[in-house]
Amino acid sequence: MSEKIIQLNEGIIKNELKELVRSCVEETLNGLLEAEADQLTNASRYERSEEC
Repeated sequence: MSEKIIQLNEGIIKNELKELVRSCVEETLNGLLEAEADQLTNASRYERSEEC
């Protein structure tokens, strides 16, 4: 019976996880900043009034 051997490259896994976490944090912060800007201006992104 042959045994299956799994090899993991720890460096690649760490890099992928680092990028995944960075991406998730970036998306979350951008969403929070956009929501705060909407709240401060009482307008959605790219929303314009008739005065502008």
